[in-house]
Amino acid sequence: MPDHNTKPALRTSFWLCATWIMLMVICALCADLFPLPRFDHIHWDHIEVAPGTSVKSDGAQDNTVFVLGTDTMGRDLLSRLVFGSRISLTIGLSVPFIGLVLGSILGISAGFYRGKTDSVIMSVMDTILAFPGVILLLAVAYGLGPGLKNLIIALGILATPSFSRVARAATLKYANQDFVLASRMTGQSDIQIILHDILPNVIVPAALYALMIVGYVITAEGVLSFLGLGIPEPVPSWGKMIAEGKDVLALSPFISLIPSFFMFLTILSFNLLGDCLRERFDKKGGQL
Repeated sequence: MPDHNTKPALRTSFWLCATWIMLMVICALCADLFPLPRFDHIHWDHIEVAPGTSVKSDGAQDNTVFVLGTDTMGRDLLSRLVFGSRISLTIGLSVPFIGLVLGSILGISAGFYRGKTDSVIMSVMDTILAFPGVILLLAVAYGLGPGLKNLIIALGILATPSFSRVARAATLKYANQDFVLASRMTGQSDIQIILHDILPNVIVPAALYALMIVGYVITAEGVLSFLGLGIPEPVPSWGKMIAEGKDVLALSPFISLIPSFFMFLTILSFNLLGDCLRERFDKKGGQL
């Protein structure tokens, strides 16, 4: 009976999370198509307006409704949330992808060849893990300048060691299996063995780990915005929106709480989605 009760709950949570993530992706892709004001347009007469406020602008026949209110500079929060989803999701999805690709290459190489190759690769990965991430981000920001591309590169470098460990562990598990030994006996090259036998068994756990990392990356972007290492103005991101409202929490808490709520739901959805897929992966013996 307990098994029958838990399965529907897992299916429901999976589809709810997938629906929310898909909604955020649609918002990011179609932001320009929505009838929203520009994310950097300043309404000087309507600063820190509460959600749902209806105002009439000079020369306008219809009232303007600020569905989610305005921020400390009079910019529409709904518009900034929609356009900010582009930045947050771009960082949240690009960084794990970079870590997945680089980490899988390095981890598979270390686990497959072992010996000196394993020692050198894992020593470099351990060095990156031990290096303070904030210092690396500061160096990238001052050396290459602030920007979305440089931020993604820096975070991708920081994420690579964790993926290499996951890929190496999976490679060590399968490197001495009978099907790999059979491939060696048939005369297949190392590249063929890695691509046909090792990679299919490594990519699934690494991809599931990437899904779990998305939430951490989105959170990291928010933390970096507080430190002034985020995306420069005027482009919005959820982390920057939270940081912009920190000085008026007592008077206008919605400026920070609304983007915090959107970030919370998105991170929670990715985490629960990863948990559901990992549970299915474990039950199916390593196959989705």
